[in-house]
Amino acid sequence: MKHNIQAYIYKGEKYYVAECTNISVVTQGKTLDETIANLREAVSLYIEGEDLAELGLLENPKLLIIMELETEASVA
Repeated sequence: MKHNIQAYIYKGEKYYVAECTNISVVTQGKTLDETIANLREAVSLYIEGEDLAELGLLENPKLLIIMELETEASVA
């Protein structure tokens, strides 16, 4: 049983994309803040009324977010 729902956020072609790795949730947003808000809402709706044990989760799971960000090249 897991305490966390894991999500991976990365930059898509136009928007940021958030994909959960242990449940079937994918969402997107124009900004990181919007993407995270959309992710929270999508996860809440997905697990609402579900038996969390069947999903391999403990009660009141937290979101663990991993973000992929590009580094800025140093300008000399």
